[in-house]
Amino acid sequence: MDRAWCLLGLLLAYASGKKLWEVPGAHTQPHNIGKLHWEPECQYQLRHLQDSARISALLPPRLEGHWVSTGCEVRPGPEFLTRSYLFYYNRLFKAYQFYYWDSSCHDPSHSLVIKGKLRLRQASWITRGATEADYQLHKIGIVFHSQRAMQEISARINQTSGEGCSGLFPPGRSWAPGVLYEVLSAKEGRDCTAALGFAMHELSLVRVEKHYEPLLQNESSGSRAVEELYLGDIHTTWSERLHYRPTGYQRPLQSAVHHVQPCPACGIVYRSDEHHPPILPNKAELPLQLSGRWVSAHCEVRPAVLFLTRYFIFHGTNRTWEGYYYHYSDPLCKQPTFTIYASGHYTKGVPASKVRGGTELAFKVTYARVTPMDQVTLTMLNSSEPGTCGEASSWSAGVEQDITVTNGCLALGIKLPHTEYELFKMEQDMKDRSLLFIGERPTDGSSPDRPEKRPTSYQAPLIQCAGAMGIFSKHSSPNYLAKEGNNGNETLKPLPVALLLSFTAMQLLRWA
Repeated sequence: MDRAWCLLGLLLAYASGKKLWEVPGAHTQPHNIGKLHWEPECQYQLRHLQDSARISALLPPRLEGHWVSTGCEVRPGPEFLTRSYLFYYNRLFKAYQFYYWDSSCHDPSHSLVIKGKLRLRQASWITRGATEADYQLHKIGIVFHSQRAMQEISARINQTSGEGCSGLFPPGRSWAPGVLYEVLSAKEGRDCTAALGFAMHELSLVRVEKHYEPLLQNESSGSRAVEELYLGDIHTTWSERLHYRPTGYQRPLQSAVHHVQPCPACGIVYRSDEHHPPILPNKAELPLQLSGRWVSAHCEVRPAVLFLTRYFIFHGTNRTWEGYYYHYSDPLCKQPTFTIYASGHYTKGVPASKVRGGTELAFKVTYARVTPMDQVTLTMLNSSEPGTCGEASSWSAGVEQDITVTNGCLALGIKLPHTEYELFKMEQDMKDRSLLFIGERPTDGSSPDRPEKRPTSYQAPLIQCAGAMGIFSKHSSPNYLAKEGNNGNETLKPLPVALLLSFTAMQLLRWA
């Protein structure tokens, strides 16, 4: 029995501790979480998160159509790319992946054109709201956009690929613009893609969402439909990519017809192909100015059955932070499971060594509180060994408890004090909103607690909802960032406690 609870605790550690310190804010003294003041703009954003009627997700999803990147994407490594995927009614697909040397996706390296077939299966048992799928790759071609790209990639392929790949490129590897080389052919039984770290396992997990955005000021009143395609996440460790099966999502693609306006990158990507890669406009690198309040733009999905929203406060005058992590059991963030409050301080940022445009910082967590919101978390916390997670056997649903006095919470995988090495970046979207990107968490559930484990890619951005100085106007309890119930098109019911406990243990064994 103790082992079962230990396994449950470890999974929650993976689901919370893994993500726990991803965003910092600041406060060194505890305060009443139920009396947190919210800025008006923060309240507006949180109400937007609460409005599940604005989001619908059909099961099974409808993939037919053209889906494109809305900007330059950063994958672990780092890799910089844009994507353009076409799905046809006969289940065939054609996908373009355009790779770049720079984080603005302005200097192309090479392009891949990928052809295959996709078959949707059943709703995922692991990632609620997702659909599992099987895919077959028929052909993959590569086009190089410079001599340097051809030399580097052909050398990797010749060193790591087996028979049938040695004669893929001409002697001397002389680059010729526009020439397509076939690196995978199902018909001929040739696959030379391993050296590229290439896999399309992202197609094995699919979700399509539809929501409505208000029209621009110069347009008629009303709203515009936006459709987003969420595909499986990419493992943060290069060597694990080839066999990793996603349980979370990467940055979504948007419908070429129904996308957020304005979106200059959407049209550029839409009109591109393997011979004419998208050249996105150079973006100014903004200085990192953390002071203020930042909130999730939507319900966020992470690997290993994790749904959450985040709210952070950064105090630039003394470089302290505080963060609220609201965890849920459903992809609309309507069924709360537990909340974590954490605070500490952070170092002065320096330019990132691997990811241009990013800033490297170190964050120290010195204080934390936990609020259980459902029976599963409550039972697990009350089964903790005395002295390892707050006051033993005293946890109650909806009641917050300080875990600093026990140096963290062993059951949740929280150890205090704790230091993590982070990657941050700021951007502005086309609506002039400030966005904060924070380093992606390791897929294996470990912590970036050493400089060499610092992230090389980013999570979904946070939106700045208030600056460093502001006047609080209302009170709101952060224990619930979403209303109970679900008014969207999905029907999501809480999992029975026994089933969730059993599933939790099985998942934990898989990660052990």
